[in-house]
Amino acid sequence: MRKTLIAGAAFALGLGLGGAAQAQDKVTLQLKWVAQAQFAGYFVAKDKGFYKEAGLDVTVNPGGPDIAPEQVIAGGRADVIVDWMPAALAAREKGLALVNIAQPFKRSGLMLTCRNESGIKSPADFKDKTLGVWFYGNEYPFLAWMGKLGLKTDGSAGGVKVIKQGFNVDPLLQKQADCISTMTYNEYYQVIEAGVKPADLTVFKYEDQGVATLEDGLYVMEDKLKDPKFVETMGKFVKASMKGWDYARAHPEEAVKIVLDNDTSGAQTEGHQTTMMTEINKLTEGSDGTLDVAAAQTTVKTLLSGGSDPVITKEPVGAWTAAVTDAARK
Repeated sequence: MRKTLIAGAAFALGLGLGGAAQAQDKVTLQLKWVAQAQFAGYFVAKDKGFYKEAGLDVTVNPGGPDIAPEQVIAGGRADVIVDWMPAALAAREKGLALVNIAQPFKRSGLMLTCRNESGIKSPADFKDKTLGVWFYGNEYPFLAWMGKLGLKTDGSAGGVKVIKQGFNVDPLLQKQADCISTMTYNEYYQVIEAGVKPADLTVFKYEDQGVATLEDGLYVMEDKLKDPKFVETMGKFVKASMKGWDYARAHPEEAVKIVLDNDTSGAQTEGHQTTMMTEINKLTEGSDGTLDVAAAQTTVKTLLSGGSDPVITKEPVGAWTAAVTDAARK
């Protein structure tokens, strides 16, 4: 009996040691916005157990109008954030050493959507018009574009009047603005769902105007990358996240249901999220998370082209790394 007890204790101890060895690494991800199909890959990776299979315990925190991912990670409340490169580079130049470790989104979804009755048929027609713009870091691509066009944004004659657009399409619907900021996967369809016909709108995609900047990349603090264990953990995180994005493209209906399950606000609708998922999948298609350095350099060039008031004033150094995506491929 005694031998049995000793053997049992040793077995239990072995399980305890094994359990400790198998402990999952905790990772907190801060999203740029609320739970929606824009972030489906992360919700899918968690729901389908891809993170768990990688030995990770991932917490996905939604964003909102009062949440700036840069401030969250600066305060130590996240290990990795989803951010647009313009906002990340602007923050880096101001002293917050953010580094892009992966780029799930290959293409930009940013647009300016205008009412045809405003008479705007080309960017040359923006002069003396009222344009709705998102702020909190989202204004940087717009300011770079206006700088390239030589248009002042202070409301003076010959320039454009900028109104601070909330995260809705009301300024266009209520005719307070001639054009508003929209994403291919979200606000444009909010305008359509409100009863406006596509034929009554003129859309300018930033990509078509040569001022597209990288969106929805993954960023961490630079000093964390000095720890090989952190790089390894982020490699696992990126690999599992991209598996989630691949699954979302292959199973969009299921991905939408997973997103809705994670929408604690109850504000999202299946119809709108289904449309969003379709459009988002176009932006992530063909990506394995590896940053296209040429696209990053184009983003930098665009941000530097702001005339007398550029978004950033110098070429960034160390603003992206392939260390994590290299680890993800191992």
